[in-house]
Amino acid sequence: MSTGPFLRRILPTLFIFLSFLSLATSDELQTLLTIKTALKNSNTFVFDSWDSKNLTCKFTGITCDPTSNLVKEIELSNQNLSGQFPFDAICQLKSLEKLSLGSNFLSGQVTEDLNKCVNLRYLDLGNNKFFGSIPDISALSQLTYLYVNWSGFSGTFPWNSLDNMTNLVELSIGGNAFDRTPFPIGVLKQTKLNVLYMSNCNIEGRIPPGIGKLTELRNLELSSNYISGEIPVEITKLTNLWQLELFDNQLTGKLPVGFGNLTNLQRFDASKNHLTGDLSEIRHLTKLTSLQLYMNDLTGELPTELGEFKQLVNISIYKNKLTGPIPRNLGSWSDFIFIDASENFFTGPIPPDMCKKGTMWKLLLLQNNLTGTIPETYANCLSLIRLRLSENSLSGVVPKGIWGLPNIEMIDVAMNKLVGPVTSDLKNAKSLTELLLKHNQFSGEIPSEISKATNLVAIDLSSNQFSGGIPSTIGELKQLNNLYLHINKFSGSIPDSLGFCNSLNDVNLAYNFLTGDIPVSLGYLPSLTFLNLSNNQISGQIPGSLSSLRLSLLDLSDNRLSGPIPQSLSIEAYNGSFAGNDGLCGQNFKNFRSCSLHSRGSRELRVLLICFLALGIIAMLVSLAYFFHLRKKGLKDGNRSLKEDSWNFKSFYILSFTEDEILDGISQDNLIGKGGSGNVYKITLENGKVLAVKHIWNSDSGGRKLVGSTTAPMLAKRGAKSSEFDAEVQTLSSIRHVNVLKLYCSISSEDSSLLVYEYMPNGSLWDQLHSSKKLALDWETKYEIALANESNDSTHVIAGTHGYIAPEYGYTQKVNEKSDIYSFGVVLMELITGKKPIEPEFGENMDMVSWVSSKLKNKQTVLSIVDSAILEGYKEEALKVLKIAILCTARQPMQRPTMRTVVQMLEAAKPCKNLVGIIVSKDDVSVKKEMKENEKMQVMPPRS
Repeated sequence: MSTGPFLRRILPTLFIFLSFLSLATSDELQTLLTIKTALKNSNTFVFDSWDSKNLTCKFTGITCDPTSNLVKEIELSNQNLSGQFPFDAICQLKSLEKLSLGSNFLSGQVTEDLNKCVNLRYLDLGNNKFFGSIPDISALSQLTYLYVNWSGFSGTFPWNSLDNMTNLVELSIGGNAFDRTPFPIGVLKQTKLNVLYMSNCNIEGRIPPGIGKLTELRNLELSSNYISGEIPVEITKLTNLWQLELFDNQLTGKLPVGFGNLTNLQRFDASKNHLTGDLSEIRHLTKLTSLQLYMNDLTGELPTELGEFKQLVNISIYKNKLTGPIPRNLGSWSDFIFIDASENFFTGPIPPDMCKKGTMWKLLLLQNNLTGTIPETYANCLSLIRLRLSENSLSGVVPKGIWGLPNIEMIDVAMNKLVGPVTSDLKNAKSLTELLLKHNQFSGEIPSEISKATNLVAIDLSSNQFSGGIPSTIGELKQLNNLYLHINKFSGSIPDSLGFCNSLNDVNLAYNFLTGDIPVSLGYLPSLTFLNLSNNQISGQIPGSLSSLRLSLLDLSDNRLSGPIPQSLSIEAYNGSFAGNDGLCGQNFKNFRSCSLHSRGSRELRVLLICFLALGIIAMLVSLAYFFHLRKKGLKDGNRSLKEDSWNFKSFYILSFTEDEILDGISQDNLIGKGGSGNVYKITLENGKVLAVKHIWNSDSGGRKLVGSTTAPMLAKRGAKSSEFDAEVQTLSSIRHVNVLKLYCSISSEDSSLLVYEYMPNGSLWDQLHSSKKLALDWETKYEIALANESNDSTHVIAGTHGYIAPEYGYTQKVNEKSDIYSFGVVLMELITGKKPIEPEFGENMDMVSWVSSKLKNKQTVLSIVDSAILEGYKEEALKVLKIAILCTARQPMQRPTMRTVVQMLEAAKPCKNLVGIIVSKDDVSVKKEMKENEKMQVMPPRS
């Protein structure tokens, strides 16, 4: 049979097909080039091959159907893409089955055009910076994998769209600020699901019994929602589960009967709920690798079987009411990493073999009733980073090797019954930052080798029986911030080298047997704010160098000091700081005798003092003459009358200016700011020094305002002195701190109240946030401000404004790092909310911190406090920093993180594609960090 007629019949059809294929390929090329153009500002090389000269199937990230050569898959995840993706063009790729754009920086809204990609089986938009709601996607009925987690979405999720998706295997929608909703029933119809990730997306109410239908589930994550009620018994039907995450909800009741049926479970986290009852069901979960149940109300003893779990590597059960012993064999079978069983009622000894495999890095058992000794085995635990056993009843000697563990960062065994010395092994502790041994019975001398632990930041050896001298080598600890050696038996002199510890903030050497002079070098410590040398046998004079310090607390009482109290220290803030030193004399304290000329020393000194006195009298006469000249001028001009005014002038430092210089500087020409409580003036003195003067108005009663000369004072008669003025003077005059604006003096009368401060030429953060200089700052800029402020030693954010001062200052009169942390937390709240520390809208007796606390009811109320100027896509980022601010403003100072921890948390909260969720444990650095970047991709256990 001839093939001619056949070819004639087939050729036209073939020609039409090839023409159609060529046309389709050309259209697809244009679609891909449209994507490239839309994302042209991305910092990536992925589009280098996307060129019209190349075949589309050769483009990086593109997979074509082998038969039709049409685009089947687009894989562009983790490519540093930015810009708005052209969803209106992508669905022109009719054969597209996979669109993977996860873990980029894509922004804008996802449009309803996406619903036209009807052949999609795999859609990944997770970990981006979109905003707005997810459109209807009900036409995507063939979807098997759907990831939209942690991408900035809000509004109502299109739950009804799931009804058409009967083949879903993995559904990941967590980490978005969707509207609050009960557990969606549509999800319960997805019986083929292996992975369901709905953490942090505002699910409320109970987990429905229908969860038991999802028997294929291997990973179920519902954390950080508003789920309440008991864990349903139907969850015990999910026998394929390897991970169950329920932490940070409002769950109540006991673990359901039959929970032990989940024998494949490897990771279980139900922390931060209100669970009760015992852990008897856990005894059957022999494949557990991670058990997290901290911050609940669990009772009873740990199952002894827990000690036989062969794969368990971490357990965190702190802040419960658990009792009895910790299983002896716990952690001895696997590469155990950490345990935190703090704040319970455990008794008995510490299990000895948790570091048997040499992999343990945190041993946290503080605040229990543990007894016995610290096992010798931990002296060889070279991997150990943090050892916290404080507030137990441990006894005996600390194993020698523990002092010198090479990776140890914290040794906290305070408040036990431990004895013996601290050994010279400390020289090997190169990573040690905190050595906390207070309230024990340690004895012996501090080894001079302590200087080799060069990263030490805090040393607390207080309330022990240490003796001997303080080693001179301590001056080599350049990062040392806190040194507490009080209530011991130290003797000898304070080493001069202590003045070389330039980072020292707090020194307490009280209640020892120290002798000799106070080292002059202490006065040169730039950050020193607390100095307590009381109840020793220190003699000699108080060095004048201490005058240069900004001390919040100075206590030199009950020593053998003699000579004059330096004039700059003779202020009300230090009243009581010098008691019990009979040899001291001073002019401003009624309990001390005046310093006579005979007690001052040599004839030359007396002559010098007489000369100074004569000069002082001359200066006073000149000042009086100038005073009456100005007064006469004021009366003549009708601008000011001082005749009826009686001024109360209080200085808090040695001053180089007079009261009248300040009064004459209060003029319209010098006005630099206005506020609800008064004006602020910039005054330049004759000697060139620049000051800032705050004029606080005392009441709204009638008064006069001077007119005429623009250089004349503008002091209105306002009535009684304000409580704000009194509070500000009382607070700031007693604070000596590097981050607190220096208050030189106060000037008050019946008519006016003035505060004289050091002047900041570049303004303050307050100016940038709240004054007429206020700038429109995006969230990334505000974040950078937060990070910069954290490390700036002269931000002066406290500045006397109420709302910044930590609550404990009212009874301690101390400002230290924990106070700084509180103030910094308030600044973070300012950046997030755009509000001042005190606003009328907060309500009576409410400041920023209490107002924010009142808004922590649900996700909506929390989001309501975020500054409306922060773009929608960044509000979730701002909430991460808000969590840090809340930690910083904890009411109890000990609950606030260290500044080092704050830095770590801020760096982790940096706006970027890798969103980090931090769960802060009792251990104040962080016990748990979970990267949310590829949660839907990394949910399966490794294959064995």
